[in-house]
Amino acid sequence: MANAREIQSRINSVKSTMKITNAMYTISSSKLRKARKSLTDTEPYFYALQRVISRILRHTPDIDDPYFDTRPDIKPENRKIGYLVVTADKGLAGAYNHNVFKLAQEQIDKGGSPMLFVVGELGQQYFTKKGIPVEQDFRYTVQDPNMNRARIIEEQIVDYFLSGKLDEVYIIYTRMVNAMKMETEFEQLLPLPKSSFNLNLPIDVHLEEITMKPSPAAVIDAIVPNYIAGFIYGGLVESYSSEQNSRMMAMQAATKSAQDMLDELAITYNRVRQAAITQEITEVISGAKAQKNKKKKV
Repeated sequence: MANAREIQSRINSVKSTMKITNAMYTISSSKLRKARKSLTDTEPYFYALQRVISRILRHTPDIDDPYFDTRPDIKPENRKIGYLVVTADKGLAGAYNHNVFKLAQEQIDKGGSPMLFVVGELGQQYFTKKGIPVEQDFRYTVQDPNMNRARIIEEQIVDYFLSGKLDEVYIIYTRMVNAMKMETEFEQLLPLPKSSFNLNLPIDVHLEEITMKPSPAAVIDAIVPNYIAGFIYGGLVESYSSEQNSRMMAMQAATKSAQDMLDELAITYNRVRQAAITQEITEVISGAKAQKNKKKKV
């Protein structure tokens, strides 16, 4: 059994670790609140864009626009598929990164010609280690998701799609369902799926008259890039929120484990101290008895 000094040293070490986990929990909690507020503030604008696209498609359901081009002549095995994979820059967030890697790997294994666009340092490291080439990695985006960085990603992805370098584009991110549950999502960015704009309306619903100048296609071309940027921004913020929430849960569990360890160490320390005190008392009594016996002999 370790002596009291060694146990005391270990107790101090665990206390120091617990301070760090407590601080990380508090920081993640603050970042989570800020991210959720930012998303809530911007969501109405992008929902409005979605409604506008939906209105245009209701009036011109057969619109011929490159953003809706599914390129049916290209066979599945020849389709060039882009994956925007949102990961974290740091670990200590439970299974957050592992779940994203698992889903991304499943999609890549399906075949075709995958092209990766990775957000987050850990994602870059994972795919490099696996020997999977990364077309573009977006650094510093994870720790500060904002519209400017979402537009940078959107511009590159849209350019690849319109130029024919990609036939389909998907985003893999993590959505925060509630404080206890996060889900890894796989959503199509391009071509835009018309079904996502709720086109199935009853026959007797009145379709309001709207004027689109210079043309419906021109209006769509002006709106869609903003809509895609908003979708990407939402994915970045959802992933960031999920990361912080996962880290909060991990740090809370670590703090609890540290407290349990401190309780056990305190009991062990008291036992060792008690044993040392008992040993000292025994030695004193033995010494006193020996002295008494010596005097009797004399």
